[in-house]
Amino acid sequence: MSLPPQPLSPLDGRYASAVAGLADHLSEAGLNRARVTVEIEWLLYLTDHEMFGSHRLDHSQSTALRAIVTGFGQTEIDELAIFERTTRHDVKAVEYLVRERLAALGLDSIAELTHFACTSEDINNLSYALTVRAAITEVWLPKLHDVIAILRQRAIAHRGDAMLSHTHGQPATPTTVGKEFAVFVHRLERIRTRIESVEYLGKFNGATGTYAAHVVADGGRDWPAISRKFVESLGLSWNPLTTQIESHDWQAELYQAVSHANRVLHNLCTDAWTYISMGYFSQIPQAGATGSSTMPHKINPIRFENAEANLELSSALLDSLSQTLVTSRLQRDLTDSTTQRNIGVALGHSLLALDNLERGLGEIDVDSAKIAADLDANWEVLGEAIQTVIRAEITAGRSAIADPYAMLKELTRGKRIGRDDLISFIDGLDIGDEAKAHLRTLTPATYVGVASKLVDFAR
Repeated sequence: MSLPPQPLSPLDGRYASAVAGLADHLSEAGLNRARVTVEIEWLLYLTDHEMFGSHRLDHSQSTALRAIVTGFGQTEIDELAIFERTTRHDVKAVEYLVRERLAALGLDSIAELTHFACTSEDINNLSYALTVRAAITEVWLPKLHDVIAILRQRAIAHRGDAMLSHTHGQPATPTTVGKEFAVFVHRLERIRTRIESVEYLGKFNGATGTYAAHVVADGGRDWPAISRKFVESLGLSWNPLTTQIESHDWQAELYQAVSHANRVLHNLCTDAWTYISMGYFSQIPQAGATGSSTMPHKINPIRFENAEANLELSSALLDSLSQTLVTSRLQRDLTDSTTQRNIGVALGHSLLALDNLERGLGEIDVDSAKIAADLDANWEVLGEAIQTVIRAEITAGRSAIADPYAMLKELTRGKRIGRDDLISFIDGLDIGDEAKAHLRTLTPATYVGVASKLVDFAR
């Protein structure tokens, strides 16, 4: 027995509430609302400039036209579906809807200016630019900002909390918890700046980018200048030279940058997961939550695991978009049409991951006792400090040690040594008394350089 109609994508089902903001812009309805916007704004541009014998609409008429966009809802969605069943063409359905609204407003006299000299891509490319820009600036970037803000708060709160580093998974020169959070803040801020600076390009130049229909209709006008003014009136950057389609290069640049952000966030997920597994981070129990269906003691790091998987899905789609959208056979093919319908899916998985990361970062504590115990169990990480001081002493003429690195390698490589072992070793070194005294004060918890101050670079 068949089920009643169900959402196929988890973004439209299980996770719909987390990505609803994107759906307002990047759904089919959101795209159609943008198409109506472009059609109406072009109609108003033509009448505002009294082209082809038209007259400027009065305030109430132009307001009524724009109200079609602000009032766009289920009625319009249903009507467009009916039109498209006949036209088998989504943009033509939008044109018919606008014409019908003109008739209802008593504006039949300008109906033939609807979609004037336009190819479908003139409407589509501007609509995608408007919807993607709104989705990025109003939904995705604010959520990225929220995650960065939490990371920054963590960086500042734990800037002085020493922690054992692990390079190649092995104990290494200590850092601070805050400095490691700050690294991700700095990385993400750079990428966010790139995303914020992306140009959203638009073209409006006819069937093959030549303004042929425009010139036939009125050869005395500067159509490229008109095109530029219209595109820029929508808050977009004008692309002066295209085939039938806008070349989608700005989309490739944007999706590559978002995919880069995804991969940095993925690195954050795997690090957070690892720190949890090491006991450096503890998870705060959430009332009513179940970690395992059979092991009641478990608190699984599901927020980070969920984010990790969704970031991978998002980047796979974004990488595909950025690779395929920049190619169109000769002056036009339709491969971009179905491809661009997945922009919302690609950004949706990223937004879902950001939502999980924001929650996950809010549900962890730093286990200071565990971190302190691990530092105290790994005094051998001071081998770097000792051999570096010896080298300085040799250079200053206060030591004749032949190979300080080899000496420390013999003492520490692959071994666990304690404080007493190191103090005894330091006391027997051929270095100055001041250097010895300095080395005796070192502990793994104090051997963190200027890690605390480095957090300031993440502000």
